[in-house]
Amino acid sequence: MSRSKRMQPVRRVAESREQAAVQKLGESQQYLDAQRAKLEELRGYRDQYAESFRASGGQGLDANRLRDYRVFLSRLNEAIRQQEAIIAQYLNQHEQTRQQWVDTRSHHQAIDKVIERYRREERREQDRREQQEQDERAQRPGNRRR
Repeated sequence: MSRSKRMQPVRRVAESREQAAVQKLGESQQYLDAQRAKLEELRGYRDQYAESFRASGGQGLDANRLRDYRVFLSRLNEAIRQQEAIIAQYLNQHEQTRQQWVDTRSHHQAIDKVIERYRREERREQDRREQQEQDERAQRPGNRRR
């Protein structure tokens, strides 16, 4: 069996690992996008709540309503800070996942290059053997033309 064919199982493993890394990277990106969307939703809700409160604030505020507004706005701001922290923390994990994909992709590409080099060497060797056989046939006494 040729070296290029012996390398096929190694290539399949590398390809499988790369596909798994691509899948993991895609899932990681989806999670990150979902967390960013959640952050934007919280910010939008906070802005909408603040605008609604400002619009109704001209009608006069009692102490309880003002306190409730501040407490709720404080909770929204805390939720936003927590969401920002989740995103910042996850960005590091996402980068690690991306780097794992880059590494597995590079490994797969390196194996493909080795296999291609083996195939070129095998073709050259086959061409050399065929040329040698043709030369030998041409040298045989019965094959010479006069």
